[in-house]
Amino acid sequence: MSSVRSANRPRILIVTPEITYLPSGMGNMAERMSAKAGGLADVSASLVSALFDLGADVHVALPNYRRMFHMDIFQLHEKELRKYHQKLPEDHIHLAEDRIFYYRDQVYSGYTEDSVKVALAFQREVINHVVPRVNPDLIHCNDWMTGLIPAMARRRGIKSLFTVHNIHTQRVSLGQVEDRGIDSAEFWMNLYFDRAPASYEDARDNIKVDLLTSGIFASHFINTVSPRFLWEINNGWHGVVPDTVRRELAEKTHAGCAAGILNAPDPSYDPESDDLIAQTYTAASHREGKRANKLVLQRELGLIEDPDAPILFWPSRLDPIQKGPQLLTDILYRLVSDYWDRKLQVVVIASGPHQRHFNDIVHQHSLWERVAVREFDERLSRIGYAASDFMLMPSLFEPCGLPQMISPTYGSLPIVHGTGGLWDTVQHMNWEGGDGNGFRFDVYGAAGLRWAIDEAMRFYARDGEFREREITRVMNQSRQQFNHEAVAQKYVQIYEDMLARPLVHRKADEVLTAKA
Repeated sequence: MSSVRSANRPRILIVTPEITYLPSGMGNMAERMSAKAGGLADVSASLVSALFDLGADVHVALPNYRRMFHMDIFQLHEKELRKYHQKLPEDHIHLAEDRIFYYRDQVYSGYTEDSVKVALAFQREVINHVVPRVNPDLIHCNDWMTGLIPAMARRRGIKSLFTVHNIHTQRVSLGQVEDRGIDSAEFWMNLYFDRAPASYEDARDNIKVDLLTSGIFASHFINTVSPRFLWEINNGWHGVVPDTVRRELAEKTHAGCAAGILNAPDPSYDPESDDLIAQTYTAASHREGKRANKLVLQRELGLIEDPDAPILFWPSRLDPIQKGPQLLTDILYRLVSDYWDRKLQVVVIASGPHQRHFNDIVHQHSLWERVAVREFDERLSRIGYAASDFMLMPSLFEPCGLPQMISPTYGSLPIVHGTGGLWDTVQHMNWEGGDGNGFRFDVYGAAGLRWAIDEAMRFYARDGEFREREITRVMNQSRQQFNHEAVAQKYVQIYEDMLARPLVHRKADEVLTAKA
């Protein structure tokens, strides 16, 4: 590929281990690019798409997950298949090639050693082949699987942005790095070690490299995926955050080289066009649409069929370390009992280690007609958003979160613990003032969650006209607030500040404003 700039536009390389989709104009390969494990895939996709639509010289590097990409192509609709066969240029998509990617059916492995091998193979291909081919002005890296790249970029005089989506990290030795074909001697002095090395030999043989902290340490600018989460880390919250990560984020913040940028949900989460829900609806027609979806969900899950029964919906993975499902199981039996006459139902469509505790409670107390627990399923989850009245997300910590932005778009008001991205995006309902979009408790615990649910049930007890008016307001505001254009605009501003020049001839914020 030619490295000559088009009209002297700066070239941006986005390096991501996962992505949801790519713009069709980036090539016929783009129609089958999908490898997702979480919110990183969605924000990567939205950013690439927004930059491409702007006319920016954007490139993306990701592993060649042949098996996942091959499976996705057979799931495309006929219209998309025709588009796939169009002959379009593909020189903006850079697939890292290694057999370790080819036959995977998921992005991340449950085994640390396997995950590290995948990460090192990916970074080897980016460092050795993609970066020399693209010759970028700025590299945007994401999470620990790209943690070596900012050190290389700094050594080669390339600006780098590092986005911290979560606080997970891995440690490797320089010996492991070199054995995977990466010449770490070029940039080892820009990596973050467990202790200060006396020499390269000392570092190679005796000290581990922290990949997430290295990405933060070596990059020119960093961002977390919510302003509040960055503030919480800098102020010593959350014992699960490693001290190394906390220190380096604080250093970047003190130097004015850190920001928090909220993610946004995939645009397919839209009740007006979502073809996975039973009946589409708008903010104006949400009452009829939600009642229709509620009956379908109740019938499919074996719950009592009643469109007036309030439904609490849990869509997040059942992880007791972060997501707080134990807060719900602690109060589940008493909650259902207390609201028995009001026909309260609880729907859990999520996988994770805590699921068995929900099942035990349901079986012990014969709650099958009031509480449904199922493994995560995309279609059922979409119907859950469309059918439910409230969405539960009592996380202990939350770097960003997406369900609390998706649910109000569908008219399901979020019930959340006030932390991280949940604090940034959910404001407690002020019934008299006509603002707020959910119910937020600030003291973590089962009692706090029960208080917020009780507040939600008080809201549900109000007259129907009041509820419809407030839900219509929340749905309309959510569509305006939680969108990819707003997210992309903030990243574009960081890119331009780092490069001290615009990405395109017309200012990016003007283009995005015009599109919106």
